[in-house]
Amino acid sequence: MTGVIEPSFRESVDLMFDRAVRLMDLPPGLEEKIKVCNATYTVRFGVRLRGSIQTFTGYRSVHSEHMEPVKGGIRFAMGVNQDEVEALAALMTYKCALVETPFGGSKGGLRIDPREYEEHELEQITRRFAYELAKRDLIHPSQNVPAPDMGTGEREMAWIADQYRRMNTTDINANACVTGKPAHAGGIQGRVEATGRGVQYALREFFRHPDDVARTGLSGKLDGKRVIVQGLGNVGYHAAHFLSTEDGAKITGIVERDGGLVNPKGMDVDAVRDWVAQNGGVQGCPEGSFVPDGAKLLEEDCDILIPAAIEGVINLENAARIKAPLIIEAANGPVTAGADEVLRKMGVVIIPDMYANAGGVTVSYFEWVKNLSHIRFGRMQRRQEEARHQLIVDELQRLDEHLGDAWSMTPNFKEKYLRGADELELVRSGLDDTMRIAYQSMSETWHRRDDVEDLRTAAYIVAIGRVADSYRAKGL
Repeated sequence: MTGVIEPSFRESVDLMFDRAVRLMDLPPGLEEKIKVCNATYTVRFGVRLRGSIQTFTGYRSVHSEHMEPVKGGIRFAMGVNQDEVEALAALMTYKCALVETPFGGSKGGLRIDPREYEEHELEQITRRFAYELAKRDLIHPSQNVPAPDMGTGEREMAWIADQYRRMNTTDINANACVTGKPAHAGGIQGRVEATGRGVQYALREFFRHPDDVARTGLSGKLDGKRVIVQGLGNVGYHAAHFLSTEDGAKITGIVERDGGLVNPKGMDVDAVRDWVAQNGGVQGCPEGSFVPDGAKLLEEDCDILIPAAIEGVINLENAARIKAPLIIEAANGPVTAGADEVLRKMGVVIIPDMYANAGGVTVSYFEWVKNLSHIRFGRMQRRQEEARHQLIVDELQRLDEHLGDAWSMTPNFKEKYLRGADELELVRSGLDDTMRIAYQSMSETWHRRDDVEDLRTAAYIVAIGRVADSYRAKGL
C-alpha cells in the first residue's frame, strides 16, 4: 500500500457520506445542506496555573440544527483540532437520526493532556472552557447539550453543569445543560456503562439475524466467540465485561497503550482492568502473554474485533491483514474509508460506529428527559406495577395450595415477578429497544436494495433520509 494516500478522518466521513447519497434521490442542494458543518466556534482562553498564565484552545462545532438541541461529547486530548471536531459532529448528526433521538449533531474538544494536571487545575480549566461556551449558548438545555468523550467523564460534566447553574441561577432546567453527570448530581443510572452496553446489545441483535451472521461465516450465538478488544477504557472495558460475563464470549486479546495481552483460553477482563489501574499498562499481567507491539493483535485470528479507542487504527497499512470476519466499531471512525473498501472486498462485515456506539447518546437522551421532567424513572409506576403483580401471585398461591404437589410455582418466581422495574432496568430496556429497532432499519435497507453493499452504507442511507425528512418538514 506504499504511496497510497490515506484519507483523513474528516475525509473518511465525507467519502462514506458521498457513497450513500449517490444511492439516494435527494432534491438539488439538500445533499450539500446536510453534509456541511453549520458552524464551528474556536475559543482561546487563559488560566493562571503554577504562577503563570497558560493559554488553551478549544472548539465547539454544530453540524446540523435540523433538530434542537444539538448533542455531542467534549473530548480532552492533544490531538483535538477543527477537522476532527467537525467530523465527529457530523457523525453525531447521523447517529442521532439513526437511533431516533431528537437531537442535531455537535461536538467539542479541548487541546489538553488531562494527565498533566492536578484535579483542582483541571477543574479551573474545565470551568473556564464551560464559561466561554455557555455565554454563547454553546452549552444550553434547549440548544446545545454536551456529554463525556475521550478524556472526560462524570467529574468534568458535574463541573460544567455547576458552572452553567452559576451563570443561569433562575433556569429551572439547568441540570439538562449537559449529560453524563454523576447519578447523585442529576445523572441517570446506567450512563457510565451505556456505550459499552450498547455494543453488547448491538452484537446480540446482529446474532438474531441468521442471514446477516451467515455473511461472516460464523454461526450460532455469542457464546464461545473469540473477541479481541482494542482499548480498555470506559467503552472497551464495559463491552468486554458484559460480553464475557453475560454472553459467554471469550476475550482472547486486549490491546492497550503499552502493548497487548493474548490468551486463546480467554481472560478475566476485570482482572486486566485492575492490573492496568495499578500498573499503568498490561505488561506483566498474568491473565495473558504480553505482546510489545499491541497493534499486531488487531491482525490476530478471532471471531469479533472491537476497536474501542481512537480513529484510524484500521487503515490501508494493515487492513489486508485483518483476519476477523466481524468488526464492530465501538470507537468513532476506527476504520478509515480506504480500509473500509479493502475489508468490504474481503467480505468482512463491519457494524458501523454511528450505530454501534450509539448507546451513549441514547442513555444521554434518557438523562436529558429525566432532567427536564424533574423526576426519576420508575418513581410513579414502580409500586403500582408491584401491586398488580401481587394480584397474580396471590391467585397463583391459591392454586398452589389447592392443587398441592401436582402444581407449584418455580422457586424465586414470586420475588422476581413482584419486583417493579427501577431506573437502571428501565434505562437498559430503553437502550435495548433502541439498538434493536435501529439495527432492523439498517438490516432491512441492506437486504432490500441490491446496490447497498454493507451495513455502513445502509446506516448512512437511513440516517440521511431522516435528516432530509426533517429539513423538508421545515420547508427547505
